[in-house]
Amino acid sequence: MFMRYAQGGGLTPKGQQARERVRLEAGARFGRGEKTAEIAAELRVGKRQVEKWRRSWREGGLDALRSKGPMSVERLSPRQWERLERELAPEFRSS
Repeated sequence: MFMRYAQGGGLTPKGQQARERVRLEAGARFGRGEKTAEIAAELRVGKRQVEKWRRSWREGGLDALRSKGPMSVERLSPRQWERLERELAPEFRSS
């Protein structure tokens, strides 16, 4: 099973950190000379993704694999999300 990333971002800050850790682990493995297929299998990502990361790593080292930050600012606060979830929950239970 492969790890799937949300298209166009869409990850929470915690998810972004997890994704960055995977990329940095791949970068460390590139430095040790490990093969793309081995890295992909162990990190549970596709070979094409590992190839893309390897190209970035060759051009800019580990810094090239770091997150660039969120693509957009969170529009709702955690408190607002909690309220929204509470208000919508009855709708989903009755369906």
